[in-house]
Amino acid sequence: MRVLLVEDDEAIRRGLARGLTEQGASVTAVGTAVEAMKAMAAERPDAVMLDLGLPDLDGADVLALIRAQGDLPVVVATARDDDREIVRLLNAGADDYLVKPFSAAQAMARIRAVLRRTAPSAPESQQVVVGDLVIDPVARTAELEQRPLDLNRKEFDLLLALAARAGEVVSKRQLLAEVWQQPWGGADRTVDVHLSWLRRKLGETAAAPRYLHSVRGVGVKLVAPEPS
Repeated sequence: MRVLLVEDDEAIRRGLARGLTEQGASVTAVGTAVEAMKAMAAERPDAVMLDLGLPDLDGADVLALIRAQGDLPVVVATARDDDREIVRLLNAGADDYLVKPFSAAQAMARIRAVLRRTAPSAPESQQVVVGDLVIDPVARTAELEQRPLDLNRKEFDLLLALAARAGEVVSKRQLLAEVWQQPWGGADRTVDVHLSWLRRKLGETAAAPRYLHSVRGVGVKLVAPEPS
């Protein structure tokens, strides 16, 4: 994994570069926006860790320049931990953010998570089967007891995300990140509403579940019904 680290503080830059290298990354570390743009062209990194407080250009402007050139994953380092700043960064094109101070291990975990989310997905070739529920990820169809289910896009994505982890409790935060692309969190109510719609189409309710079982305070899991 090739990481471009853009950090103006020499001590932080040196320590973070060493830590990311120990975590398995190949790191190019620079201290200015000009150096960063040159390194992007020369090194073709897989991801960028971008500090906003650069001496020659505001980090938000560097982010805009990176976004103008493509979809290179960018994790922004910021000293401000407030909703307005975080929303501003994400709206400006950041894929994730870290609030200072943070460790190299935290930074590497965020970079890997961003790369997983942004990596092109290989076409699924096999149907997902849970009990009498059959989901085709390529055709984007779902059948229950050989009857087609009329699902909207998010309902299908939600059902597939749960079926791919059949028997596993999946948190609402995970579902928001995967189905709604909101890795920084969002409204649990969004998940609840779509689960309610999905239950109705599966012919069940939260009080009498067959496939979708809520685990209070943890999340939801999809399992095949017990044989009657």
